[in-house]
Amino acid sequence: MDAKLDLPFDADAMLEGLRAWVECESPTHDAAAVNRMMALAGRHLALMGASVETIPGRMGFGDCVRARFPHESKEKGILVLAHLDTVHPVGTLQNGLPFRREGAKAYGPGIQDMKGGTYLAIEAIGQLIKAGIPTSRPVTVLLTSDEEVGSPSTRDLIEAEAARHAVVLVPEPARPDGGVVTGRYAIARFNLRTTGRPSHAGARLGEGRSAIREMAKQIVAIEEMTTEACTFSVGVIHGGQWVNCVATHCDAESLSMAKRQEDLDAAVERMLALRSTTNDVQLSVKRGVTRPVWEPDGKVLALHATAEKLAQRLGFALPHQSSGGGSDGNFTGAMGIPTLDGLGIIGALAHTLEEHVEVESLASRGKLFAGLLQVV
Repeated sequence: MDAKLDLPFDADAMLEGLRAWVECESPTHDAAAVNRMMALAGRHLALMGASVETIPGRMGFGDCVRARFPHESKEKGILVLAHLDTVHPVGTLQNGLPFRREGAKAYGPGIQDMKGGTYLAIEAIGQLIKAGIPTSRPVTVLLTSDEEVGSPSTRDLIEAEAARHAVVLVPEPARPDGGVVTGRYAIARFNLRTTGRPSHAGARLGEGRSAIREMAKQIVAIEEMTTEACTFSVGVIHGGQWVNCVATHCDAESLSMAKRQEDLDAAVERMLALRSTTNDVQLSVKRGVTRPVWEPDGKVLALHATAEKLAQRLGFALPHQSSGGGSDGNFTGAMGIPTLDGLGIIGALAHTLEEHVEVESLASRGKLFAGLLQVV
């Protein structure tokens, strides 16, 4: 089948539609906010003719949406795998990152990671429907609610759904060079707690043993374990309640990332072997969410070759790479299901108050996605 690529994608019109999504703030830890975003996207998919199902959330996270589009074939289909949670808290629109367009760029919370990519993928399906062009296989869209924290409540759903499909397309942001992702590094998260001994910080400071002090030592030691093979970082810390009390507890979250599974396994052993620097303060380290390494095989490289040919017809290059910054593609790729990631929008500075996208890439990447849906 020769893909039809001259579909009437309009980047300006797409940006206007995307604006409603960006302005529906949906931070992972606010289940009600995520559910509002899921309802918005679910209605959009239903209007397109999909059979839409809301899957209740668990573990305190928001719901998921699964949309299936009608198709004559009963063979295994294409899974479009995306998330609608973001790292930006509700209020970011009013405090630091309002939706706005400045020339060729548009800004807003979650616009790059990954509402822009999700929107263009769904628009690609819509363009094919309007043109009466069938997809090569049945298409399912799965929108999840907790990817930004490692998908603890949705990994089982993702893997079960992926197993029913032949191909997985992930519209996470494009790489800085406009390329796509054919592999992801392994990632592990850890939860740490130090437990000290309280005392009055003014009257009896010497009697206390500070959990915060011990955690500070551990953070320095953890981050100094970083090598070229594996990184170690601490991104969350909470400790104490009153400044006039020596802190009893301090909690932190650490993340390690490695290109090879064996290096991550070694990192896990090192983290779990950490011990307190003093007998007066206890340290516990628990392993959290893990994303397995995804290494490209022949099927993934063949999928990329198909996408690259489509990109050439559209007039742009499409290099590929293995990448850090895990995604739900880690799971499907590690399962051996042909997965192509990084198919989303071109932009920069995700997870910051300068997060933005290149508006025109909504149309160009949308055309690429529509082409893939016709031939994979």
